[in-house]
Amino acid sequence: MVPTPGSAVFLDTNILVYASFPGTLFYDAARARLSELENDGVLFWTSRQVLREFLASTTRPGVVVPPPTLEALTQAVRQFETEFEIGDEDAAVTAILLDLLKSRTVQGKQIHDANIVATMRRYSIPWLLTHNTADFTRYVPDIVVLSLISSGE
Repeated sequence: MVPTPGSAVFLDTNILVYASFPGTLFYDAARARLSELENDGVLFWTSRQVLREFLASTTRPGVVVPPPTLEALTQAVRQFETEFEIGDEDAAVTAILLDLLKSRTVQGKQIHDANIVATMRRYSIPWLLTHNTADFTRYVPDIVVLSLISSGE
């Protein structure tokens, strides 16, 4: 199962990090996967949470070498805001998140992933592109997880 033209695909934090910095381990794979999906005519989405996580990840020592400047990070986030649809967190996202917590065992840092799924459900986004596919398997069939490294989904 693959997204069709016009499908909404949510981009996880790791995709944005990898695709933004040539020195990251999966830079080429992320750029190629995004290009492939863009050529397929999908609509990219992300959220304010993911933008915050992008900033948190890229300012962590050793994640991006050399470390990006604040100016470069600001420019990247502003570019994401213009290139992608942004799912804002509102009361509906919180309500969906709380429902997800009732139906699955989720705790600690896993709440961040649950909030991504809640945002996806709020905005009717069926597809998630991530390198951390195992983190989201508990949410299938509510969402369809696309791997960064295509393995014939």
